[in-house]
Amino acid sequence: MRAAAFHGEDRISVETVPLPEPGPGEALVKILRTALCGSDFKLWHKGAEHIAGHEIFGRVEQPGHALHGRRCAVYIPVHCGHCAACRAGDTQMCLEVSSLIGWNRDGGYCEYVAVPNDCLLPVPDDIPDDLGPLLLDTIGTSAHAVREAQRFVARDGDPAVLVTGAGPVGLGVVLALRALGYGRVFVSDPNPERLSIAVSFGAAAHPVGSREARFKMIVECSGAHAARNLAIELVLPKGVIVLVGENAAPWTITEDKVFRRKDFAMLRTFYFPKGDLDANVELLRANKERYARLVDERFGLDALPERFARFAEGKSIKPVLAFEETR
Repeated sequence: MRAAAFHGEDRISVETVPLPEPGPGEALVKILRTALCGSDFKLWHKGAEHIAGHEIFGRVEQPGHALHGRRCAVYIPVHCGHCAACRAGDTQMCLEVSSLIGWNRDGGYCEYVAVPNDCLLPVPDDIPDDLGPLLLDTIGTSAHAVREAQRFVARDGDPAVLVTGAGPVGLGVVLALRALGYGRVFVSDPNPERLSIAVSFGAAAHPVGSREARFKMIVECSGAHAARNLAIELVLPKGVIVLVGENAAPWTITEDKVFRRKDFAMLRTFYFPKGDLDANVELLRANKERYARLVDERFGLDALPERFARFAEGKSIKPVLAFEETR
């Protein structure tokens, strides 16, 4: 099959590699769409041992398999299914297995991928191929963050919420907040086009770096340390900071009086539990036209090197690598 190789130093080539052979308890998936994700920039810069790409949507091609012919989203955390976390439904935080498809094993910037059976998430027929990958990071990660934050800040009393970063996950957070009943949602982002989309989704624009308002909930989606530090300053007493954005560089917190002299929660969330899938499908159905606005480019594998560079420059929001048109 053909696959993209991430060599590091911002270089990608398309090569011919062996077709994957599913092991016991796995199925072969023909990839229909793989959405590009900013977390893959580190692989673009440094290189990848495995085939990259982790927002995967495809069709099972394993004759005799219970899901043969079904379209599925690929759940990236490989999990045991029997540890305490898995039994509690927290499949993204398995205590026994720490492996992610597209990171620690081959992912979706290619034509086929071998997927563990319990990582296949069947998707209803009314969900278009282009939107299928959004059920993972853009909807799954975002909605999980908001649901977890509700343990600290309910929508009662219409609390003010700030979302920092209007990339795909940040925009997903806006839609999830609005769907779950939060009325006063503010967004900061230096990119005027992305900020405009957030406003069209029902949020209000908030100046980047502004200290003129404080918030009961701050959902940090940029991964920028400056935004994290500002969140500590702006979060109201008894409020919550939700850390969704990623940053591999060390982050130092200054334990000054701003940090010490109030009660607040700092919550890190990761991906989503498989049990959220049905609710996330309904979220997609209810906002299909809005989510469709995020998928602003579709292209074939040969164009990936150039389109990935364009994506890294911030010229597209949620481009998808497409292998065939179905629905």
